[in-house]
Amino acid sequence: MAKIFISCRIFPEEVERLREAGHSAEVYPGDVIPREDLLRGVADADVLICPLSTKVDKEVFAAAPNLKIVANLGVGVDNIDLGEANARKVVVLNTPGVLTETVADLAFALMLAVARRVVELDKRLRAEGFPGWTFMPPYLGRDVWGAALGIVGLGRIGSAVARRARCFRMRILYYSRARKPELERELGCRYMKLEDLLAESDFVVLCTPLTPETHHMIGPRELSLMKRTAYLINIARGPVVDEGALVEALREGKIAGAALDVFEREPEVHPGLLELPNVVLTPHIGSATVATRRRMASMAVEGVLAALEGRRPDNIVNPEIWPGRTVTRITET
Repeated sequence: MAKIFISCRIFPEEVERLREAGHSAEVYPGDVIPREDLLRGVADADVLICPLSTKVDKEVFAAAPNLKIVANLGVGVDNIDLGEANARKVVVLNTPGVLTETVADLAFALMLAVARRVVELDKRLRAEGFPGWTFMPPYLGRDVWGAALGIVGLGRIGSAVARRARCFRMRILYYSRARKPELERELGCRYMKLEDLLAESDFVVLCTPLTPETHHMIGPRELSLMKRTAYLINIARGPVVDEGALVEALREGKIAGAALDVFEREPEVHPGLLELPNVVLTPHIGSATVATRRRMASMAVEGVLAALEGRRPDNIVNPEIWPGRTVTRITET
C-alpha cells in the first residue's frame, strides 16, 4: 500500500480510485496549501499529487524521504525542482494534451475581452448605468477579425490558438525555437524572428514554456518593438514577461493593452497592473473548466496507479530515470 498525499481538493471519485486500488489517500481540504501543512503532509508520503501552486523544491524533497512519485496537475512543471527529483530518482508526472483546447479558448476570450474593452465597460456600466448608444469614443475598441496574430511558441496550445485564428481570418505569424513546416502548411502561418513578429503583430499571444531561455523573454526592448496599437496576451507562464517593464509600457502608451492569465510572482500581482483600465486579468484559469479539470485529475491518478504497478506512465516528465527502475515495492502491504 502506498501513502498518497494530495495537496489540494480534487474530484472525490479520483480519490476513491486510489483507495479502491488499495492505497491510502490524504487530501488537504483547501485549494492553496500553507507551507507547513505541505511539509507535514509529505513527511511519510510515497506519492504527492499537487497543483501548480504547490512548490516542490529541495526542502519538500528533504522532508519526504519516502517520496517516489510527484504528479503535477498541469502541463508545466516549473514548480518542481526536476534536478532534485532526478537526483532522488523521483518519478515526475504531468497532464499534457487534455487541457490544450481549453487554454486556447481562454486565449481568445482574453484577446476579445481586451480588444473590445469588455471588462472596462462592464465595470463602467455597473457603476454609472447605461450611457446610451454613442458613435464615437470613449467606447471604441479594436477588431480581432482580420488582424495580424503573432504566436510565440507553436506547440500544442499555440497550434490550437492558430486554428481558432483561422476562423477569424487572422494573418498568423509565429516564432518558435525551430520552424515547423508541417504546421505552416496546415495552418497557413508564417515563421518570423521574434523581433519581426513583435513589430508586425496586432496581437501577440505567448504560449511558450518557462525555461531559462524564455525568462523575461518579453522585456523593455521587446515591448518597444510592438505597435502602439498592439495587445500582449500571456497564457504561458508569468515570468516570461517582465511585469515592471509591461506596466511602464502600458502607462506610457507604448502598447494598447494586455491580458494576462499568469503572473511573474504568483500569487502576487504587480500593483501597477491592477490600476490600469486597459488590462484584463484572470487568476491562472487557463484549464479551469469542469470537463478539463476532471480529465487532468484522471490523468494524474492514472499515471500514479501505473507507476505504482511498475508500468511506465505515458505522462512521465523524466523518463531518463525510469529504465531498469521499479516502484512496485511501495505497493506492498
